[in-house]
Amino acid sequence: MQKMSTETPLKLNSPVAVGTLVGFVVVVLGMGIFIGTQSAPGDWYQNLQKPPFNPPNWIFGPVWTVLYICIAVAGWRTFRQAPRSVAMKVWVAQMVLNWAWSPVFFIAHQLWFALVILLGMLAAIVLFIVDRWQPDRTAALLFCPYAAWVGFAGVLNLSLALLN
Repeated sequence: MQKMSTETPLKLNSPVAVGTLVGFVVVVLGMGIFIGTQSAPGDWYQNLQKPPFNPPNWIFGPVWTVLYICIAVAGWRTFRQAPRSVAMKVWVAQMVLNWAWSPVFFIAHQLWFALVILLGMLAAIVLFIVDRWQPDRTAALLFCPYAAWVGFAGVLNLSLALLN
């Protein structure tokens, strides 16, 4: 016997639903791009000792673009289903931490503080996944690649802090 899903179907059947989704994508992706361009890796980052598993710089833009779209859709789904929920508050918290990381790392050069931010972000991401797993499996699954990438980013951040 298959377990019944508690997930509410979310349809783009109204201008409000479409507008809200577009708003989430524009804000999340737009802020990500803005912060990324304002805190792009420069000479300081290029001169750091890096671990052998450090990816090439060109990979970060495409990966974050896809992740930001997934984050936006998960946020939109949660907002449409439970706008005042703990999950929505956790979604906002992880977004604030996400947007704080690049300036702390690339502008302030605070590798250890950036790691603390990353750990808080990862905790919020996991909490979001756990909270949304039953009521909205799609939103939870949209956060799984994000959790994996932030976990990897944490290992990379820690390695850079230890090497430098």
